[in-house]
Amino acid sequence: MPTYEVKCRVDAWVVYVAKVKARNATEAAELADNNPDDYNWEEHDIEQFDARSYVTLDKSGADIEETQTNFG
Repeated sequence: MPTYEVKCRVDAWVVYVAKVKARNATEAAELADNNPDDYNWEEHDIEQFDARSYVTLDKSGADIEETQTNFG
C-alpha cells in the first residue's frame, strides 16, 4: 500500500503533516480525518485559517484539493 503525506490544519497558525498508508489519496485524507490520534503529526508550516481540514499532498507537496475534508 502506498504512503501519502496528509496535511492537517486545526484553528491555529501551525500546519501539521503525517504519513498515512492508504490505497489512494482520498482514502489517506479520510483515514487521517477519522483517526487523527493514530498518526505522528509533525509541524510543517505556518498559515492562517479558521477551520479544521485534512488534505493529501502530492509528491511535490501541493494539496490534492479533491481529497480535502472539512470540519466546522
